[in-house]
Amino acid sequence: MEVISSIGRRKTSIARIYMTSGKGEITVNNKSVEDYFPAGILQTIVRQPLNTVGQDGNFDIKVNVDGGGPAGQAEAIRLALSRALCEVDAENRSPLKKEGFLTRDPRMVERKKYGRRKARRKFQFSKR
Repeated sequence: MEVISSIGRRKTSIARIYMTSGKGEITVNNKSVEDYFPAGILQTIVRQPLNTVGQDGNFDIKVNVDGGGPAGQAEAIRLALSRALCEVDAENRSPLKKEGFLTRDPRMVERKKYGRRKARRKFQFSKR
């Protein structure tokens, strides 16, 4: 049984996935997807690539995800899963690319600058 590994990133999250043929179980950090992502929208984000190519329920997926928040982690998993599905079958590439699941989102948090409260927000102006 072949194990396909892949990596996905989003903001500061890094997801490593290990995909084998199976019954469609997805475990994230040794928990089920439903337990790890209680919000339904995040579960949907994780499953999007599988539903797009119609492979939902054909693979067992083990995910190690680290860093960032829930939304960033879910999108990192989505990218890793999309990349792994392309390795399985090259025909999966065009529908996934059309949906934009193979593009690494480059947006990162802008660094805080000195003399400012945040990256661009200035300190409150005091007249006196």
